[in-house]
Amino acid sequence: MISETIQKAINDQINAELYSSYLYLSMSAYFEGKNLKGFAKWMRTQAGEEREHAEKFFDYLVDRGGRVTLKAITAPPVDFKNTQDIFEQTFAHEQHVTSLINGIYELAVKEKDFATQEFLNWFVKEQVEEEATASEMLEQIKMTDNRPGNLMYLDRHAGKRGE
Repeated sequence: MISETIQKAINDQINAELYSSYLYLSMSAYFEGKNLKGFAKWMRTQAGEEREHAEKFFDYLVDRGGRVTLKAITAPPVDFKNTQDIFEQTFAHEQHVTSLINGIYELAVKEKDFATQEFLNWFVKEQVEEEATASEMLEQIKMTDNRPGNLMYLDRHAGKRGE
């Protein structure tokens, strides 16, 4: 059986992962409105990954005999300055998610919940990849100097994510 403390933290994380999905869908919608289909696809792919993460936490909690309690998801922003602003927010958000995962891990260590520690190892590694991917996109966008031709090239590159 899973402790109440870990159960609450995982329910909070499910909510955070679903918010991440909403955030990236909102960013995708922004890019669709700007006719930047590649960045829109990149963000939609990211949104799907976040939903999968929420489901992993959901399934883990069920497998451990815990109770999933879904909460309201905060509405994400819908207005952004530009592409660089979005990827700065994306990178910062992934760093925030990393801190949330680390917090659950710390609780699991404190409570000697070895199963949860083992489960979270995948997420610890995943967050390294998530931050690296967001950082790479941000740095490439900075190199474009917001020149339309350069940004369009990068947009096509972003659209190949997952292929």
